[in-house]
Amino acid sequence: MTLTHVDPQKILPDSLWFQGLPGDLQEFIFQSGKAVELFSGSRLFCRGDKPCGLYAVLAGYIRITGVNAAGKEAILTLIEAPQWFGEIALFDNKPRTHDALAETDCLLWRLPQAPLLAKLQSNPEYWCEFGQLLTEKLRLSFQLLEDIALLPASVRLARRVLIMAEGWAPKTDTSLRTLTVPQELLGTMLGLSRQTTNQILGDLEAKGLIKVQRNRIEIVDRTGLLDYSNQY
Repeated sequence: MTLTHVDPQKILPDSLWFQGLPGDLQEFIFQSGKAVELFSGSRLFCRGDKPCGLYAVLAGYIRITGVNAAGKEAILTLIEAPQWFGEIALFDNKPRTHDALAETDCLLWRLPQAPLLAKLQSNPEYWCEFGQLLTEKLRLSFQLLEDIALLPASVRLARRVLIMAEGWAPKTDTSLRTLTVPQELLGTMLGLSRQTTNQILGDLEAKGLIKVQRNRIEIVDRTGLLDYSNQY
């Protein structure tokens, strides 16, 4: 693995959530956190594990997934830099709700549970900051559920591509963005077959909105893709 050169003080401030934190809380996160390396295919935690802290992705992808007794997998999402995850167990101190695995070689920033809870006990006003992180995920979950019920597959896929892209940069950023995600995995997250996923991506590429390569999707026209995803 060659990701240890990644500087958390350069990556974490790209998070919209982190940008809004008070300065002393940002400093606490840097001082109390620790880098964690994972090889592709490694498991960070499993459903039912005890809380172990809050995480941010510095490099690579983390797959959040659930597997039933028969071994069937439901992929909820891919998490990339500089997104945070693991906040549910911070609030209820209950076991992990899903599995977290390294989709690629990863470098994470781990904020352990104990010092974080101690910080929140001494500064209870900071609970609202982590509450914002939680509610942002909740809003997104509700939106995705609504999309599944109301939108055609092509629009749902366009919106998911945009959501994954917006995880990196502020929504005012109009620069191009390339997602390193296998097309089959993107389809699995949306409950679409590989054939349907490839057909939709091909249609979006023909419209000049994206460019599709092996395991990569480049957003060529972000404004056009946003308009397409908002047509319903």
